[in-house]
Amino acid sequence: MDAQIALILLTDGIANGAIYLLIALGIVLIFSVTRVIFVPFGDIAALTALNVATLQLGRLPGTVWLVTVLTAIAATMELALLLRRRQPQRIPAALLCYAALPMLPVAAAAALTASGTKLPLPVLMLLALFLVMPVAPLLNRIVFQPMANASVLVLLIVAVALHFAVSGLALLFFGPEGFRNDALSDASVTIAGTVVSGQVLLMVGAAIALSALLFLYFTGTPTGKALRATAVNRTGARLVGIRPRRTGAVAFVLASLLGGISGLLIGPVTTVYYDSGFLIGLKAFVAAIVGGLGSYPLTVVGAVAVGVLESFASFWSSTLKESIVFGALVPILLWRSLIGARHGEEEEEEIE
Repeated sequence: MDAQIALILLTDGIANGAIYLLIALGIVLIFSVTRVIFVPFGDIAALTALNVATLQLGRLPGTVWLVTVLTAIAATMELALLLRRRQPQRIPAALLCYAALPMLPVAAAAALTASGTKLPLPVLMLLALFLVMPVAPLLNRIVFQPMANASVLVLLIVAVALHFAVSGLALLFFGPEGFRNDALSDASVTIAGTVVSGQVLLMVGAAIALSALLFLYFTGTPTGKALRATAVNRTGARLVGIRPRRTGAVAFVLASLLGGISGLLIGPVTTVYYDSGFLIGLKAFVAAIVGGLGSYPLTVVGAVAVGVLESFASFWSSTLKESIVFGALVPILLWRSLIGARHGEEEEEEIE
């Protein structure tokens, strides 16, 4: 391996790390606010890429039927809850959130395919993003909100079951064939003698920009501060008037946005299958573990490290690259356990 090859692998690893970063940030955001390790997060990214490919072919994405069914169930559950609590004044807002807004992109996709209109790729990507964004919040309302007080292990088991359900539906909707979308940019630049495509620059730039926007959102807006407060102490947040149910819904919406954008970015650089999201989400989970599912800066470091490790591992042995990446989880967990044990001993000394 010479310096030129190492630079190419490093560039490729940073680009992959940018995608893992967006998904890992969503995993950390959801877990810190709701204690849910949302395993189907990678499936959200895969569904977005598959939606774009299906819309480009002039067909109606199967995600339309998934969103329609989830919307009907969520709206019915919310209306039943409000009627049971005798809060009819909140029904219009509930219908707006759980019926009208999720069905808007469904109606747009149906109208587009029925008319046969050919729209530019950026418009199709936006439509695919808005179409998949309600999936995670609706699953949260249907599945996770009713069992919000369950243990983390129970929530994890349910999340794994949801992954298999979403993955199976993706196979039903899109078939076993893989799709690769058109690139947003055909431009390229030369950095230190290495040609870097415009798509790679978009991936890295999007990760940096979204990370900065999340930081500003968490530090400069009341809703962002409410999310941080809920992540630090759910009981304390409830005592000062913050509703964990509402912050959880906001966390799922933001995380869905991150997952959808990552799906738009990976579609042009790799062939996406119905089950591609699982590996992507699992590698992002490794990055999130570096940050202990709570530290955003360490999650950034972990995502870049996973991407670079995967890139160099594919050069050394393409058949063992997955084993190398996931094998790195063992020392990371040992390191996190040692840190946790040290913090526990320090807290016990302070109490004494």
